[in-house]
Amino acid sequence: MAHGVTQAIREVSGITRDAIPDDILTSEEPLVLRGLVADWPLVAEGQASPEAAVRYLKKFYQGAMVALAVGAPEAKGRVFYRDDLSGPNFEHQQAPLDVALDRMLDHARDTDPPLIYVGSTTVETCLPGLNVANTVPLPGRNALESIWIGGKSRIAAHYDLPDNIACVAVGRRRFTLFPPEQLANLYVGPLDMTPAGQAVSVVDLHEPDFERFPKFRVALSHAQQAELEPGDALFIPSMWWHHVEGLAGFNVLINYWWRQSPAHMGPPINALFHALLAVRDLPPTQKAVWKGLFEHYVFNNDPADIEHIPEASRGILGPMDDMSARKLRAFLLNRLNR
Repeated sequence: MAHGVTQAIREVSGITRDAIPDDILTSEEPLVLRGLVADWPLVAEGQASPEAAVRYLKKFYQGAMVALAVGAPEAKGRVFYRDDLSGPNFEHQQAPLDVALDRMLDHARDTDPPLIYVGSTTVETCLPGLNVANTVPLPGRNALESIWIGGKSRIAAHYDLPDNIACVAVGRRRFTLFPPEQLANLYVGPLDMTPAGQAVSVVDLHEPDFERFPKFRVALSHAQQAELEPGDALFIPSMWWHHVEGLAGFNVLINYWWRQSPAHMGPPINALFHALLAVRDLPPTQKAVWKGLFEHYVFNNDPADIEHIPEASRGILGPMDDMSARKLRAFLLNRLNR
């Protein structure tokens, strides 16, 4: 194991991509699914060479522009902040995908390559048709299929709200995962100014500064790790922190994410942002009262607590559906705009 992690992510064998059991897709722990997509044509092309993989990808290219993260070799592939956390350590660029792929190939065998990275781009948008022969069917889950392409890279530990199956199509990846309850030991950076959309741990997993971040030792003691080869996949449950490294000179990952919640639900992070505005700086006694209100109405949510209200008068306390969610959003917007 690398970087002081001693626990391997549990592996499950005998799973085929056309029939993934529901207990895998609803697991509360991460799972390595070896060889899940080993039959993808893209996997075969990538095992031949990076050039073969790029030629195959270009068959589906129809002129799409993609967002690139471009950084100096000194970044060592780390998609992160500048030293003072005042902004990213890379430039945001737009380029045609075929041009981006060629730039990556130019440096695929460099000892110290620059960072050139395409993150989280919808497959059907940038490479329509690729998913005909290179996909993981997930019936009934309305999964979003995204592609990630780059050279050697390091993505800081972050969480995602959806559940996630990450499939290594080309190259190799190392995943280091932390349970959600390790939040306080990960030294998370700003919530509203992030390298790539999600808040990240500011600890360098390659060279952790334990004097500055002493609680990170605790996080490492709970970490799990796996290295994935072409054709392997990893199930990452919702809200698990994951640090992701591209280990080869050219890497392609395709992932699928979906939520185990109704479509009308908004991102919970929005509620956190509003709580920072409206609750965090209350006097301690008032904050304790509001903690009790949240426990009562949100986290416990016992139907018996509203039985005294006639069903027709329960309003936003009643069951939520698309229509009631729309009404609640309108209600919130009206109150926020006062």
